[in-house]
Amino acid sequence: MSLYPRPHYIDKNSSQTLRQGLEEYYTVNPHITDPRELLPEFAKILLAHDVSHVIYGCDTGMYDELKLLPLSFWTSDFKFSDYLQTNRDPKIKPAIDIMYKDLIKQRGVLWLYSSIAWVLPQLLPELIMIWVKTRSSRNYYPFLNYEHLLDVSLLELRQKFDILPFIK
Repeated sequence: MSLYPRPHYIDKNSSQTLRQGLEEYYTVNPHITDPRELLPEFAKILLAHDVSHVIYGCDTGMYDELKLLPLSFWTSDFKFSDYLQTNRDPKIKPAIDIMYKDLIKQRGVLWLYSSIAWVLPQLLPELIMIWVKTRSSRNYYPFLNYEHLLDVSLLELRQKFDILPFIK
């Protein structure tokens, strides 16, 4: 049982701004490394990941964590090739490792891999549906360059970037 009620940013029709949703995300997830406390070049990918949690209305459970990356590839300007390049960058790779270490620290290695094995078959039909729906041309949301969107409502962003159909 969580100490916090269901976050507002998860609500499909949230009127919060992206900035407010991000603040709420850090409040309800105190176990997550806050990238705003890290060096900017190191924290950029972490912060973009956290922003995507808010934009897509995803929590930090395994289902949403596994859904988040493909959803980002298919609906933002951050593609799989960008991820591979980022993962090889010696300045950014440690930031990606922090996300992994946060998961391990929170629950342990056995939990991490057993929950992936448990959740992935449940998630697969939704991922296929998302992939099919995103094959047409899209208005991609700017994954790394979202700063100008911080004071826009989540509902407006989700409508603008056609993300509403992917939020339950």
